[in-house]
Amino acid sequence: MPPSLSDFTPVERRLIRRLNTPDRVQAFLNSLPYNQEIGGETLRSFREVVRRRTAHCLEAALTAAVILEQHGCPPLVLSFESIDKLDHVLFVYRKQGKWGSVARSRDPGLHGRKPVFATPRALAQSYFDPYIDLSGCIHAFAVVNLELELGRYDWRFSEKNVWKAEQMLLDYPHHDLPYSRQREQHYRARYRAFKERFPHRKPVDYPGRDCWTELPREYTRKGYDQPW
Repeated sequence: MPPSLSDFTPVERRLIRRLNTPDRVQAFLNSLPYNQEIGGETLRSFREVVRRRTAHCLEAALTAAVILEQHGCPPLVLSFESIDKLDHVLFVYRKQGKWGSVARSRDPGLHGRKPVFATPRALAQSYFDPYIDLSGCIHAFAVVNLELELGRYDWRFSEKNVWKAEQMLLDYPHHDLPYSRQREQHYRARYRAFKERFPHRKPVDYPGRDCWTELPREYTRKGYDQPW
């Protein structure tokens, strides 16, 4: 069972009441500076993310899970494995039988998706192209219920880094994702060419862009959306 609302602080309760949909949680996470982990790696709980007002991808997924389980969503995350070992995690949910996601990333294409995907595999596949940069490419995914896998471990409120949550995801069996070497090479070449033209930007023009949720402001400012 999820924790009672009385287990949260007044600040946390106000936040949870306000963020009562995936879109509102996505907007909240978009508003937070990305956690660059200056001074050392972190894996903060929901409570520490709210306190410090910054989050990286897994911290954001944990935060979304805690908030939205208070509104009836099971605490599910989707874990990606990449060929360069730089993995990614997002919160996932179902709405009217379709799958969507909430996420935070340093890459614009790895944020949330609208609930329009028939299966978790289809949702995962929507991240294949945007994941490709100079070294990364998804090759496997898994949907994990944090409540079932972590049991009594305190990944919601701990004031310490919750490394057990990360290790559990690393150890969890992942499913192979359809992998196109030709498509990977195509998008890697395009990404490399884009970065040569715009070294301080990242591409946002991908097939399926209409299925993305709202991006953080740094990726929507005027002139950012440059063509390939």
